[in-house]
Amino acid sequence: MAYLETQDGGRVYYQHHRAEKLPIMLIHGWGMSLEYWTSTIEALLAAGHGVLALDQRGCGRSDRDFADMSVSAIASDVCGILHQAGVDRIVLNGWSLGGAVAVEAAHQLGDRVAGLISTCGATPRYVQGENFPHGGTADDVLVIADAITADRANFFHGLAQGASGEGASDAMIAWVERGFIATGPRTSATLMELAHLDQRDIFAAFRFPILSIGGNKDMIADPAIAAYAAKAAQNGRLLMMDTGHSPQLERPAEYHQAILNFLAELDG
Repeated sequence: MAYLETQDGGRVYYQHHRAEKLPIMLIHGWGMSLEYWTSTIEALLAAGHGVLALDQRGCGRSDRDFADMSVSAIASDVCGILHQAGVDRIVLNGWSLGGAVAVEAAHQLGDRVAGLISTCGATPRYVQGENFPHGGTADDVLVIADAITADRANFFHGLAQGASGEGASDAMIAWVERGFIATGPRTSATLMELAHLDQRDIFAAFRFPILSIGGNKDMIADPAIAAYAAKAAQNGRLLMMDTGHSPQLERPAEYHQAILNFLAELDG
């Protein structure tokens, strides 16, 4: 087990699986943990790629009592982990809110980034804004914190159903629900940031290859966001999968092959 001791006095848990080929950092979605990347880690290691993954602040085995739960702070944790692990060249893969974290981390890392994958990512915006008609509204996001406080168990049960995808088994829904229920009391602050976060300028400045993966049945992140991201990038491409919000859980073989193909191009 490895931990990053952060500058603000907390500990962030991560795993570093070393291998010969180009490494990738996996950044989970809001309220989840690196546990939900396990099959992806196995597929990447089997193909010879190094893998790093973290439990974000307030999630998994990381500390619960961070004062700063911002996307920027989590991205700084990603950068700190890569520095501690001695990784000089990396591909970042962010799922859901983790997509926004990956974009901010890439902005901080600069030339060390070989490529970026956004998996049903909440980036470059999650809600509607000027010249951005996609997603829901800021108010849709802002009411979530109160909903969680009012009825944590039922809110997360419904969210797990949405995150697990159409036709998910009871076992899958229960597994995802367990992750949400286990989150710390301050994680809502991270989610609330999506009501105003706008990474369009940062995103458009990236020159490295970007793979934007969307789920055409996604009820949590508007699939149009993934399509927008692919077009907004200088070197972007879109993969629209026949899934909901969690393609790595719903169609793992197809998802893993897409990731491995992207990595092969970068490592070629």
